[in-house]
Amino acid sequence: MENVKRVTLAMTGASGAPYGLRLLECLLAQGVEVHFMISKAALMVVAMETELALPDKTGPLAKKLREQFAVDASQLRVYGREEWTAPVASGSGAPSAMVICPCSTGTLSAIATGASNNLIERAADVALKERRQLILVPRESPLSSVHLQNMLTLSQAGVTIMPASPGYYHKPVSVGEMVDFMVARVLDHLGLAQTLIPRWGE
Repeated sequence: MENVKRVTLAMTGASGAPYGLRLLECLLAQGVEVHFMISKAALMVVAMETELALPDKTGPLAKKLREQFAVDASQLRVYGREEWTAPVASGSGAPSAMVICPCSTGTLSAIATGASNNLIERAADVALKERRQLILVPRESPLSSVHLQNMLTLSQAGVTIMPASPGYYHKPVSVGEMVDFMVARVLDHLGLAQTLIPRWGE
């Protein structure tokens, strides 16, 4: 795959905020232009699972994240949940790849049914209709038949479903290394170089 330079990244309200934040860090470190969105529920999960306090308002949130990762507005663009004029809402402006990490089962359901009730769902709908790369990282257990059916529906539409289930063959000794396993897999699927973990057999 040609190296991806623009990526839409969204975080929704499933447990697993460290996955999304680490992915954001790695994308920015590679010079990728990131179009970022986060749901209200995801903000609550970030507060519960990390030491990072993120503002609810879009302007202060953008400022905080740019300071956190030492980037400017040209590399990290942050959108509100109903910012319908954002590039990600249109097939003519959206990046060629989108990742939702973590992806709640509610968001999964909305995408599978084409709900588009907020900008995250609309951006995913754009990725689907334009036949662009869409990666979802759900974190839920156990999975109901409804969850599985929605995943099957999306998989059949070309979506990559990557449950947040890290492997252990690299013998992780910290939570961070388990997080890096999943982030590395996402980067691999985006066609981006990664040195977070060795590949199988290396």
